[in-house]
Amino acid sequence: MKPLGRKATLAIVPVVSVAIVGLLGFYVLSPSRRPTILDCPRQPGLALGCYEERYRSIVTHKGVAEAFADLKAIYPTDSAAQRLCHPITHAIGQAAVTNDSDISEAFRHGDNFCGSGYYHGVLQGLAFRMGRARLLSKLNSVCAGIPGKERHSLDYYNCVHGLGHGIMAITGDDLFDALEGCARLTGSVEENACANGVFMENLVVDGAHGGHYSKYLKPGEPLYPCTAVASKYRAACLDIQTSYALGAVRGDFARVFALCAGVEVPFRLTCYRSLGRDAATASLNKVPGTVATCKLGIDQEQRSNCIIGAVLDFVYFYHSDVQARELCAALDPALQNVCNSTTAKLVGLF
Repeated sequence: MKPLGRKATLAIVPVVSVAIVGLLGFYVLSPSRRPTILDCPRQPGLALGCYEERYRSIVTHKGVAEAFADLKAIYPTDSAAQRLCHPITHAIGQAAVTNDSDISEAFRHGDNFCGSGYYHGVLQGLAFRMGRARLLSKLNSVCAGIPGKERHSLDYYNCVHGLGHGIMAITGDDLFDALEGCARLTGSVEENACANGVFMENLVVDGAHGGHYSKYLKPGEPLYPCTAVASKYRAACLDIQTSYALGAVRGDFARVFALCAGVEVPFRLTCYRSLGRDAATASLNKVPGTVATCKLGIDQEQRSNCIIGAVLDFVYFYHSDVQARELCAALDPALQNVCNSTTAKLVGLF
């Protein structure tokens, strides 16, 4: 299989995993230039503001491509840039917005590095420019100029998913208020992609901006707010919430498998698949660690759905099915069929 292009067609529900690749995981890069040494504080609550200021300035004076070139140069050796990479790319996207209604130009300069955060930031930048009333009144037209609506392309998905991030930005990160905004979108794919953006932003903002913690996250109830949202948003929430749950239980995958087991069908399957994505990213998308983590599932349902989520992440991370097939080959025979069939289904999309 040839490497998958950035504008590949994504017409199935598991596409939401694409948007969050890199949220917890790291990319393996080799510096293409001499790394820049940034004099930013190391404290989590202070470092992000420094990086944001730097990359907004680069976009303003040198352009988006130069900002990504700089970020990719420091990434391999800068632990803070690795940890904050997704929100940093939000800032690059925000700075790229120069038009109050048309984001197609900003999208043309896009880069999927660090979980497509750039595109999420573009929609946040647009939201700030338009304001709440104007954005919500024109919500269904915002992504109209992005190619691929009919086939649910990656660019189009990133746009409607980014709307969730943008709506959160203009509602003061009020999750339930933002979901009401997503409900204004026409089409279930659009509404759910937007909702997934809302839930993702709820995790991204938590503690990132100098003590700004989300009121919609509870360490003692790691799957909240998924337990409180309307049923139609449950899958979109659980598709990302396991990343927070793992943090709440200090990376104990077995405990989060147990938490997912308490979720009603069919949503618990989404929970297990989300853990599969986490298993892949926690192992830096390497086969041995991913296999070992999914084996922590106590039954076939847990393990097989963990593998489904991991395969999705492998394919989108590497933009190829080669490593996914290596993952399948390393599994027990009982899991190889579901792994290979999931991989084949993804190949069919491209």
